[in-house]
Amino acid sequence: MRSYFYTIIFLLGTYLSPAQVQEEINPPSNIKSIIFKGQTDDQFPIVLLGDPIYLEFDDLFANEEDYYFKIIHCNYDWTPSALLKSEYLNGMDNQRITDYNNSYSTLQPYSNYKLSIPNEHLSLKVSGNYLIAIYNNYDELQFSRRFIVYQDLVSVQSEVKRSRDFNYLNEKQNVQFSINASDISLVNPKKEVKVAILQNYQWSTAKYNLTPQFILGNTLSYKYDKETSFFGGNEYLNFDTKDLRAPSAAISKVALNDLYEHYLFPNEYRHKHPYTYFPDINGDFVIRTLQGENNSTEAEYSFIHFYLPYSKELGLNNVYVYGKYNNYALNEENKMTYNEDSGYMEATIKMKQGFYNYKYVVENEDGDIELNTVSGNFHFTENNYLILVYYRKFGDIYDSIIGIGSANSTSLTN
Repeated sequence: MRSYFYTIIFLLGTYLSPAQVQEEINPPSNIKSIIFKGQTDDQFPIVLLGDPIYLEFDDLFANEEDYYFKIIHCNYDWTPSALLKSEYLNGMDNQRITDYNNSYSTLQPYSNYKLSIPNEHLSLKVSGNYLIAIYNNYDELQFSRRFIVYQDLVSVQSEVKRSRDFNYLNEKQNVQFSINASDISLVNPKKEVKVAILQNYQWSTAKYNLTPQFILGNTLSYKYDKETSFFGGNEYLNFDTKDLRAPSAAISKVALNDLYEHYLFPNEYRHKHPYTYFPDINGDFVIRTLQGENNSTEAEYSFIHFYLPYSKELGLNNVYVYGKYNNYALNEENKMTYNEDSGYMEATIKMKQGFYNYKYVVENEDGDIELNTVSGNFHFTENNYLILVYYRKFGDIYDSIIGIGSANSTSLTN
């Protein structure tokens, strides 16, 4: 009887324990150039329910490893939802990725894998937050990525304003928006509707848990001054290696050893310089090559050398090369080291041919990440903002996404 009692207590405790938040897991060093997107040019995986979403990645081991994918439906807070797989999937996941090819005439061999959803085995039934996880043949998790599936049931009007906080007047941007839910029967909007705001499609700085300030009929207004403000940052730096052999405005010289080596010109600290506009793609990257016709299998890998002058304001803090190319991860590969001979912080990263945005971020002694210590914050900076509208009516067991909105700071107003 005692054994039975403790078993019940254990099972009850397991059931009531908080569900684990589904974070994005970054891959081992052999997996690179992960592209995950919908049908737009932006490499952010957000699609209308029923539209295709595409995943592509390279395995530098080039041994045609078998990879499998699993899909998890999540709540607003990225904990797994209570839905059964059969309630959010048509078909079965845990399928092998069968579309793969080896690289052609490249110094760095690799196997390129592609997956699109929906496909002949699988489609999605409901909107909401999703996570795709990629496993190898030994059922070991290799990496995972979040993606968004939405329905177009509400309209979102949004604009970007200059901050009203005089302490950050020249550094922050404020997102204000309203949701027109005339086609949805809202009983308790403050409980049923939730929103998330992303700057440049980055989850790490997203704003959550905002309730409407004003409700007029079926229109929900969010006119916050501080709660929806973001640091403006600065435009990203960039380089382009589509032509392997050509130096450029960003590349000082090119060498050929086992792989090509691209040496970038040293960068500067921009936080004390006046703001200067030059177009960027907000941290993203685009794979492309002039040495072949197929970017997926004919683009070469090369070593990119980054240089940042050491400054006393860095102290002993860690400095990283930051961008979408590795999903904004901070790891040993993109961590910079100090070279006493040159006086520079340096990093060498293996990257596939293409156009890349990047900047330098600092991790201080407390482990906090300072995104704009090196590049600075300016309210003029061009930034993209994405607004996600979640809905859970009374009795539902999951959060759907019923609409999205977007705004860009190029139309900044006071």
